[in-house]
Amino acid sequence: MTEKTVLNATHRALGARMVDFGGWDMPINYGSQIEEHHAVRRDVGMFDVSHMTVVDLHGARARDFLRHLLANNVDKLKVHGKALYSCMLNERGGVIDDLIVYFLGEEHFRLVVNAGTRAKDLAWIEKQAAPFEVQVKERPEFAMIAVQGPHARAKVLDLLREVDRPRIEKLGKFAAAAAQGPHGMPLFVARTGYTGEDGFEIIVPQEHAVALWEALHAAGVAPAGLGARDTLRLEAGMNLYGQDMDESVTPWEANLGWTVSLDEGRAFIGRAALEQQKAAGVPRVMVGLVLDGKGVLRHGQKVLAANGEGEILSGSFAPTLDKAIAFARIPAGEAGDLRVDIRGREVPVRQVKYPFVRDGKACDGI
Repeated sequence: MTEKTVLNATHRALGARMVDFGGWDMPINYGSQIEEHHAVRRDVGMFDVSHMTVVDLHGARARDFLRHLLANNVDKLKVHGKALYSCMLNERGGVIDDLIVYFLGEEHFRLVVNAGTRAKDLAWIEKQAAPFEVQVKERPEFAMIAVQGPHARAKVLDLLREVDRPRIEKLGKFAAAAAQGPHGMPLFVARTGYTGEDGFEIIVPQEHAVALWEALHAAGVAPAGLGARDTLRLEAGMNLYGQDMDESVTPWEANLGWTVSLDEGRAFIGRAALEQQKAAGVPRVMVGLVLDGKGVLRHGQKVLAANGEGEILSGSFAPTLDKAIAFARIPAGEAGDLRVDIRGREVPVRQVKYPFVRDGKACDGI
């Protein structure tokens, strides 16, 4: 049975085109996906991300548990509300999921994990938490709205009670704090996102979600669907779980080595496999591709390199750049000139460093 967020009827009333996304009935767009993309890059847009799973961890050994569970080191989290992006690995070093963890107290951390991996994530987390006597509590009573774009923060700040505004305005990136929104609704406001633009991801009790969405809409925030969210995150160089990495892929192979902390004395799950692969040499690498000619790069297309074959992971037309871009996984080593097999035609592509877009503009070399 397809699940629905509390905002489902609101999306339908706005004329959204709905699709099945990981078992959830979600808006792909409300009209023009490209216009929604540009709204976020140039002004402000909002996404219903209530399908994401919020999990609270409680216990005296919660930090010890997360030091064991995650490839990144939660000891970096020392200030209340600070957040950390990390992968959660299996014993082979494969990515079970990528997630954000928030420090809310020495005995209280919050995780936000992907919707499509909810069941396996919860089962894995609960299994690993048991020896640490950490309570794992899913929070299905929460909804989440992401407000993103150059004017996102200003729009959200205007809706907060006056006493909260200075504190939320000073909130650094990858940090969160409690505040009150319209009609005194309690909000958990995080300066995070999945678009490459500034903004907030707001966790709100379900009973207030429709009112918050409507207040943002009335303030001029454009609704945007999952289609625009996907092209925005690809331009920003952000991985999508299940497409760019999964349990058969290590962080080294997903260009996520920056999220791995090989700090001394911390035996996190998958560490031995990561160290072994690093010492032996990573067999595959993830790269950015740009197609300057006509055509579209799509998931699953074959990439032809001098030293073997790879494949397109995420690929799409990039509205900000007016050309096709992609992530690809190819054999490590000298790849030479790259070509992509598009319906039997070998099309030349350029290998580039990503992100492709930063601050609303093409990055150097794109």
